[in-house]
Amino acid sequence: MEIYLDANATTPVLPQARAAAMAVMADAYGNPSSIHGSGLKARALLDEARAVARQVLDLPSGQLLFTSGATEGIQTAVLSALSALRQRRDAGDSTALQLLYGATEHKAVPEALQHWNTVLGLHLPIHAIPVGSDGRHDLDWLRAQAPIAGLVCTMAANNETGVVSDLDGIAAVMRSSPALWLVDGVQALGKLALKAMERGIDYAPFSGHKLYAPKGVGMLYVREGAPFTPLLAGGGQEGALRAGTENMAGIAALGAVLRALQDGSTFASPATLADHRQRLESALRDAFGAVVFNAPAALCLPTTLNFAVPGLESKLLLDLFDAAGLRVSGGSACSASKAQPSYVLQAMGLPAWQAAAAVRMSFGAADASAMIDEACQRIRACGAALRTHCLVEAPEDTAHGAAPLLTRFVVDGACCYLLADAASQRCVVVDPLPELVERLAQWLRCRGFTLAAVLDTHSHGDHASSAAELRAAVPAALQAAGAVDALGWPQGAMQIDLGAYRLSRLALPGHTEDSTAYLLHQGAQLQLALVGDTVLPGALGRSDFAQSAPLAYADSLRLLEATVGPQTLLLPGHDYDNHFACTLAVESAAQPLLAGVLQGQLDAAAFAAAKARLEQAMAPTAYLTMACGARVDATAPTACVELPLARAQALQLAGGAALLVDVREPYEQQLGSARGLEGGDLAQAVPLSGLLNALPQWLALATDTPVVFYCRSGNRSAQAARALRRLGHPQAFSLAGGLALWPERDTASA
Repeated sequence: MEIYLDANATTPVLPQARAAAMAVMADAYGNPSSIHGSGLKARALLDEARAVARQVLDLPSGQLLFTSGATEGIQTAVLSALSALRQRRDAGDSTALQLLYGATEHKAVPEALQHWNTVLGLHLPIHAIPVGSDGRHDLDWLRAQAPIAGLVCTMAANNETGVVSDLDGIAAVMRSSPALWLVDGVQALGKLALKAMERGIDYAPFSGHKLYAPKGVGMLYVREGAPFTPLLAGGGQEGALRAGTENMAGIAALGAVLRALQDGSTFASPATLADHRQRLESALRDAFGAVVFNAPAALCLPTTLNFAVPGLESKLLLDLFDAAGLRVSGGSACSASKAQPSYVLQAMGLPAWQAAAAVRMSFGAADASAMIDEACQRIRACGAALRTHCLVEAPEDTAHGAAPLLTRFVVDGACCYLLADAASQRCVVVDPLPELVERLAQWLRCRGFTLAAVLDTHSHGDHASSAAELRAAVPAALQAAGAVDALGWPQGAMQIDLGAYRLSRLALPGHTEDSTAYLLHQGAQLQLALVGDTVLPGALGRSDFAQSAPLAYADSLRLLEATVGPQTLLLPGHDYDNHFACTLAVESAAQPLLAGVLQGQLDAAAFAAAKARLEQAMAPTAYLTMACGARVDATAPTACVELPLARAQALQLAGGAALLVDVREPYEQQLGSARGLEGGDLAQAVPLSGLLNALPQWLALATDTPVVFYCRSGNRSAQAARALRRLGHPQAFSLAGGLALWPERDTASA
């Protein structure tokens, strides 16, 4: 059963709201502007909904018009205020010199300010009102700036943190300011008494879908006497304030929700909501002992918790919760897909890791206590899954999941590898990254593995090695003793033993003078080579660093081919396109320069000169980091790998000869099944972080054997499918939409 804890993004529609909407669509479908009987019935319903809204919001005067939602209301209010400012300017009044908005406002507000400021030709400066670490506006700053402001925009309660603004304090400042005041009331509706008339608020937009009404309906309050310019002009609806035939089904539904606010039984009391929050907070503390809450509970809506867990990025937590059937978000739903740190938390001055790792959990006032109980159980199960797989501290008697031979970590395109032998409990880290120090140290402490070595494939040009920091974070009892060289290789050692496996090294000067490959053997069999930036998927490592050896590069590539052959998997130091691995055969077909060297068409000098031309003025990566390789591949764009979700096709394939691979991480798989895709001889669970362990097996399959990857959303499975195709298996697919769109198994016919 899905437990929805993202109510600040949207809510389900209340049953009585659904019933009201259906009644309008089925029976009272007249146009409220018509004067016949059906139209008059619709008009009466419209007037009744508006009257209920006035009662709930305590707005006996002023305009209250129905809109399509808060964004339209914000646009209308900003247009109205700025049009009035332009009229004042045209009349010679130059006192309004700036536009102000809260630094934590929803992006709809500053973007509306910028848009209409430009369209109306005002070109007034726009400034963000600073907030403190508690998320509340800096009233001293506002007091100093308000006398020369034309419009001030603040929100009643923040959608990400739940922080409730000091509206009384802002109102006191605004009384001595000539500015108009817009208050975003979206998160306040049904939760806070806005007191718009008492506080002198000029404009207040609301959105129905944040409080159990359908999407596409909202309201805008305009204080009596406040300037107004219609955003939509035309038919004269809404008293000529907002043209367009009213959304009667949505308005009827919103009216039903507002009436439910008055009945005293549909929605939980403030005390009950506070209890729900406390129970969720306790569950989070039990699950993640180091959890940090990003806003003080005393200043927040009781329905919102915003938190971060040290060492765990928000994406990991979102995948974890989703696997447990808990729907939460990483911040505002409007910007969640951008995968950027929360600007709200950044404005509050919180540490960068908190802004990047934040998760928002929000519930509704109509959510049952039993649902909160179930949510708490699942949250605690999430914590247990992380302890099982060593992502957080765990008691000594915790039974841990199996450690794969090879785990890959990626930070902004840079790759780090953990090679671990479960039998000998020895491991090696290759190309450690600063961002991963604590996570790797936690893994080692949790499992008790001996850290045999921390190796770098070369002296990095884009970051400093974190080998020393990692060693310092790992207890001495878990480290192999002895001196090491500059890249971490044990002094005097010919190889590093990892139980049934061993590592040897191969010097490959070029990208840097000290570039080195590490070769992993099982017995006499070479398994793979970790080549750093000597060869990247679709590129060759740049050789224009001060520590590079460009004239040695060609010979190193030929030595690599002679040592590992054309088909051995090569693991790169950087992988900007999530190809995971490459081979010299694949890269020779894709990269003309590499082919020219290996086929003897380019000597060392010609190769170095051609590379130098490619590396002139190289642009940063998509992550705004230094590019460590110049793309030189000539490969055509990869074909679409998404397998359509038509149920008949998917079920037919699932029951045939296709190999189904769940690429979710082990902690996700522990929490949630694949709903009809799991089980059987042709099903595997290979997490994306451990994909490299299974690539050789899949590449050995008959080329007509479909391999269908799946995950939560289809993003990770698409990466796996593209990687396998690029390495030579043409029948690799990703289940489009992932498990989120996969239909539940039909138990009646199963």
